[in-house]
Amino acid sequence: MRIIAKSRLLNYWEKSGNEQSKSHLNEWYHFCQEQDWRTPQDIKNTLSHASIVKNNRVVFNVNGNHYRIVCSIFYPAQIMYIKFVGTHTEYDQINVNTIE
Repeated sequence: MRIIAKSRLLNYWEKSGNEQSKSHLNEWYHFCQEQDWRTPQDIKNTLSHASIVKNNRVVFNVNGNHYRIVCSIFYPAQIMYIKFVGTHTEYDQINVNTIE
């Protein structure tokens, strides 16, 4: 899987100043890079706690649901676009279907 906008992860952990967030988000990034997800069900089979939402979007729970990452996925080309990175509380303040 090719992941677009790793800069969103970098910006988040720099803004938070939390070294733990850097470690957990980096781990998520490298794990997803190695995947060959062709359908939403492939994601669910690998990460049962991921939420599949409208517009080919997926919400990933990271570090025991402490962080949330929202991505838009174009399955045929194996491209994942990071739309949002934040804590569970920050996630509750966005519209997962429209966040850019």
